[in-house]
Formats: sequence, C-alpha cells, structure tokens
Amino acid sequence: MSELKARAQEVKHRYAHQHDRPLGSFIALIGAYSAVAGAGALAVQRTRQPLPERLEPADLALLAVATHKIARLLAKDPVTSPLRAPFTRFEGTSGEAELAESVPGTGLRKALGELATCPFCLGHWVATGLAYGFILLPRATRWTCSVFTALTAADFLQLAYAAAQQAEQNVGQHEPTRTSG
Repeated sequence: MSELKARAQEVKHRYAHQHDRPLGSFIALIGAYSAVAGAGALAVQRTRQPLPERLEPADLALLAVATHKIARLLAKDPVTSPLRAPFTRFEGTSGEAELAESVPGTGLRKALGELATCPFCLGHWVATGLAYGFILLPRATRWTCSVFTALTAADFLQLAYAAAQQAEQNVGQHEPTRTSG
C-alpha cells in the first residue's frame, strides 16, 4: 500500500509542479459522480421503462439551455453563494448578477470549491440529473427545464435592454450642441 501511495505522490508532484492540485479529491468527486449516475441508472432500471433511443430535438434544446442556466446559477449567482461559501472566498463581482470567488484551501475543500465555482464542471452533474428526469419524471422535468429556458431568454433580453439604454446615453452625450443664431 505504501508503494501505491508513493507512486500516487510521484504522479501528483510530476503533474502539478508547485501548484496545489487535489488529484486524490478529484478522484473522489469522479467516484461520487459515478455513484450518482449509477443510482440514476438503477432507478431507471427499476421502472422497467426502456431508455429512449434519443431525446427529441425540443427536449434536447430544453435540456441544453436549462443545464446552462442552472449550472451558472449554482456557480455564479449571488443568491446561491451560501452553498459555495464553505469552499470559496468572495472576491467581488464578475459580471451582471455574477460573483467572482477564489478557491482557497486544499484537498477535498479545494476540489469542491473548484467544482462549485465552475459552470462547465457543474454542467455534467446538472445535465445528468435532468437527463434522468426526462426518463423518470418527464412532465416535471420538461416544466422545470422550460422555466430555466425562459429565465435564460429573459437574461438575454435584460442584457439587450441595458445595452440599448447605454447606447442611447452614449449617443446623447456625443450630439453636438446647437446654438440659435
């Protein structure tokens, strides 16, 4: 066992150089994801429903947009910061209604912090859960995905409106002053 541990330390040192990369904790997260995905597969098997050959295009679009929104909500939204707080440190804002957070600590705390602040990383978990939802609870999952898809569209509309307001203000500031004469 100590030889295996020494080999793992050698690999970690060679890979990470002087950076703290919690490889062992990442392996634990991979195991946790695999366990969750396996539990979902068992739940599907117990229903004895056959897996669909593929998701319908409309469901796939809902899944994609909802996955994007939910992952960003979990990773960046100020309201969900209490979920990330045990693993992160607030650094400021990073965009419209998004926070910038650093990931202090080591080991599992660092690995969880990196997962919790990465919408790309969380996307795997979210998409897997929603995909199982399309099989186990299709109506509720479509409804939930529709809500988050609508929120995503609303976000783009909010940003477009703000950009239009900003453009109007910029035009008003650059108009030449007229004098009567």
